[in-house]
Amino acid sequence: MTTAIETLNAALAICPLVAILRGVRPDEVEAIGDAIIEAGFSMIEVPLNSPDPLDSIALLAKRYGPDVLVGAGTVLTTADVANVKAAGGTLIISPNVNTDVIRASVAAGMISLPGFYTPTEAFAALEAGATGLKLFPAEGASPAYMKAQRAVLPKDLPLLAVGGVTPENLSQWVAAGAQGAGLGSALYKAGLSAAQVGDRARAFVAAVAALPKAQ
Repeated sequence: MTTAIETLNAALAICPLVAILRGVRPDEVEAIGDAIIEAGFSMIEVPLNSPDPLDSIALLAKRYGPDVLVGAGTVLTTADVANVKAAGGTLIISPNVNTDVIRASVAAGMISLPGFYTPTEAFAALEAGATGLKLFPAEGASPAYMKAQRAVLPKDLPLLAVGGVTPENLSQWVAAGAQGAGLGSALYKAGLSAAQVGDRARAFVAAVAALPKAQ
């Protein structure tokens, strides 16, 4: 049976970017999701402070099946974890380190990606069983800050930069030790059309293709 970290690493290998669709509506989410997936993405997050987020998650999970990791962001409670699982989601992404949420995600066989900012938070999340970590908000830190933390974190830990990542600065975060990034308003903002989101998604995928290849 594939483990959560194996599933996450497989998705990161396809495309190391998580599309964050904060504010998306169920009536538009499939068209926007299609544009993102067609660009090459393999992970989509619908934050729970979006309109009817569980409906959007259910639509995406049914549409793409196991080929795409779909889940929720801004997950703050264990009840949220249960609701996302019931909707068909596999990703649980939080802005904070809530060890109850992490443990509930792991117990449900889901991928847990909590947000952290300090080494203390990082290791508390890992002790609770987090699959990977996201430095959040990355725009409040720097690639140098991530590099310093990367030096003490497990070498095989999936680490994402989330917040303020653009096609122009993605390479700096990867050079600092990020395995990928979560993309918010630089990819999607409420009101953008599927075509506009597709253009932005392709710009990010082009930035990934331009990254130096690992030796």
